[in-house]
Amino acid sequence: MKQNYYRGRFSVAPMLDWTTRHCRYFHRQFTQHSLLYSEMITAPAILHAKYDLLAYDPAENPVALQLGGSDPTQLAQCAKLVEERGYAEINLNVGCPSDRVQNGMFGACLMGNADLVAQCVSAMQQQVSIPVTVKHRIGIDELDSYEFLCEFIEKIQPYCNDFIVHARKAWLSGLSPKENREIPPLDYERVYQLKRDFPHLKISINGGIKTIDEIKQHLEYVDGVMVGREAYQNPSLLGEIDRALFDENAPIITPKQAVEKMLPYIEQQISQGLYLNHIARHILGAFQNCKGARQWRRHLSENACKQGAGVEVVQQALSFVETD
Repeated sequence: MKQNYYRGRFSVAPMLDWTTRHCRYFHRQFTQHSLLYSEMITAPAILHAKYDLLAYDPAENPVALQLGGSDPTQLAQCAKLVEERGYAEINLNVGCPSDRVQNGMFGACLMGNADLVAQCVSAMQQQVSIPVTVKHRIGIDELDSYEFLCEFIEKIQPYCNDFIVHARKAWLSGLSPKENREIPPLDYERVYQLKRDFPHLKISINGGIKTIDEIKQHLEYVDGVMVGREAYQNPSLLGEIDRALFDENAPIITPKQAVEKMLPYIEQQISQGLYLNHIARHILGAFQNCKGARQWRRHLSENACKQGAGVEVVQQALSFVETD
């Protein structure tokens, strides 16, 4: 594993349909020390899928796999499989508010059943030696007092010492998942208070964080920072993370360097039958605020989906970008 002491100091959030294995491989070209999360995969899907949902390239490590589910037995089975595949961490999703997730009895709705969450985490911990963590909100619906949040933590902490807290409550009805990321107000102070009241636990913060300075500010109060959409849409942020947070002698990786390092991987994946667009969609935002970024995006968007598109499409798109 590329990190130990710093595990989780900075991480890229699990994002459904976004943090696929190709996305994570790209992000790893920018940063060697950040912890990368998979998109959420449900326990039933892992156990019953006709194809391998746990496949990834070892070069992506350290990677945490986020599980969705509420059946302790199923989750324990999956945890064992995940550890065997070499993942660095297992994370239980107790934060997603979508209707589909609620109908499966997992995600944010589980905050209303801390006893069940504790059973799930305990069952997984008994099967593995890697960390089992919980990602959750500061509250749901009317259950949004600080006292409620503390009671939730207290019931789970005998089995888990690592919590990632999205600093917004979730409304389980009336708001879309996108609105749940934007409308409920952020309450960073509540997460800071959790760390003060539970100093023996590892508390990481998530939600609305966009810059290196903001990350450093949060790290004055909590143990780790998780960034989601900003890291995906503007991955140049990741190119500065290693030097800013882990190693003052680490190089700053530019988007051009990261894309160029991706070229052999792209060739390899295409040779195995993958369509270029499955990778290209994750690198569209590489050149935010650079001259030629629009032409870069347009060329990839228009050509990566064509039959037989290869690495030359990416190379041609690179020629439109001025990276000074």
